[in-house]
Amino acid sequence: MGDLETGNPPARRGRHHPAAVSAISTTDDHRENVDRPPTTGPYGPGPMPDPIFAHPRLAAVYDDLEDDRPDLDHYEAIVTELGARSVLDVGCGTGVLALRLAATGHEVVGVDPAAASLAVARAKPHADRVRWIDGDATTLPADLQVDLAVMTGNVAQVFTTDEAWAATLAGVHAALRPGGHLVFETRRPEVRAWEGWDGRRGRTDQLEWWYDLLEVAEPLVTFRWSFRFASDGAVLTSDSTLRFRTRDEVEESLVRAGLMVSDVREAPDRPGLEMVFVAHRPG
Repeated sequence: MGDLETGNPPARRGRHHPAAVSAISTTDDHRENVDRPPTTGPYGPGPMPDPIFAHPRLAAVYDDLEDDRPDLDHYEAIVTELGARSVLDVGCGTGVLALRLAATGHEVVGVDPAAASLAVARAKPHADRVRWIDGDATTLPADLQVDLAVMTGNVAQVFTTDEAWAATLAGVHAALRPGGHLVFETRRPEVRAWEGWDGRRGRTDQLEWWYDLLEVAEPLVTFRWSFRFASDGAVLTSDSTLRFRTRDEVEESLVRAGLMVSDVREAPDRPGLEMVFVAHRPG
């Protein structure tokens, strides 16, 4: 439920979009660029996960960039509110929420198409308490049934086509037991959060980073996240595209997927900036 207004990246889970990753040496006479164009991805023919999540060196430092996650406190509160014992974390990334829930006795399944991010998650303490799946909501086990599915960090915005979003909702619907819930957040398009992204910069002990806004073609917004590592001066870049859906669009898509909208809330840590959708599978 976070946003760049707090200094956090504009796409905590900017996956499944055209992306390029470049490794640039510190010398002018030796420069190596490696492009990763769209190929057959986890949601069928289409792009692969963005390098920020799929490149091993970037995945390894991602938690340092996202060390302030008050949004996850609110998701934990919703888990308690709904009385969920089993949780599916779609786009679990490096497993921060999945491990927090597993530590409190919940049965947790974390799914993500970025193998590098899952490798980070699997190396953390108590990772054996979570069932990790390298894939997405369309590739879940047919017998999986959970009380609650979540998509944190604006995962819902990475599905830029109606087809990919519909396929994801269909996969979630199939994984929910009758009466089970889906909870996720998305930015309000009328706020135009992207107008504050261009030129933002930051630094950790390991690297410095900055954003460049590449294109605004509403409802799609494309930006580049660049990183320079202190240890060797290498620069990596990751391009992401997000889709900003209106409340009506989201509600209509949920209904088409066979999910009933129970509530649309403010994000407690981002009031007025994001919508939190609570939907359920009838039954």
